Amino acid sequence: MKNDAVKLKAANQEEKEFLARLEQEAGTQVSLCYQCGKCSAGCPAAFAMDYPPREIIRLLQLNMLDEAINSNSIWVCATCETCSERCPRGVDIASLMDTLRREALRQGKKGDNKVAAFNAAFLSSVKYLGRTYEAGILLQHNAVTMQPFKDANLGLPMMKRGKISILPARIKGRDQMKKIFERVQEQREEN
Repeated sequence: MKNDAVKLKAANQEEKEFLARLEQEAGTQVSLCYQCGKCSAGCPAAFAMDYPPREIIRLLQLNMLDEAINSNSIWVCATCETCSERCPRGVDIASLMDTLRREALRQGKKGDNKVAAFNAAFLSSVKYLGRTYEAGILLQHNAVTMQPFKDANLGLPMMKRGKISILPARIKGRDQMKKIFERVQEQREEN
């Protein structure tokens, strides 16, 4: 019989301060959660998570902060806010997941390479074109993750049906979009 028991310990002062900082940054309190599971039941990405939203909250409640920050769930979360909307106690789980991602980045953790590569490709597309360019995101993601021909058989049928375009569409005001990204970068550097 395998022993998967988890040994719990009381939080020390540094861990309490760390959790308080996370809660303050997220604008929510994990202690409000009574584990009803509505967040996880409504989460469209829960199937791909190692810990669904309810369990991330529970890890934080049990002072298992490293497990929460090192989980792949924080990178899979789409921040769709379904979990936050469904919470009967008003816990803003989507904001907490976003805060955990930022903290992981501060600590130099990037999670699953494929998720980080997709995020980078998506943001690059929006930054330079002002909108998403699906074919470009796919090509950049596949190149970075060393799977250049993944999904190649889907390209031509999707183009024939008008679902994706070979060339990117551009919006007016791309310069304003770049300025938004520059301001965000400046704010990151200030913090």
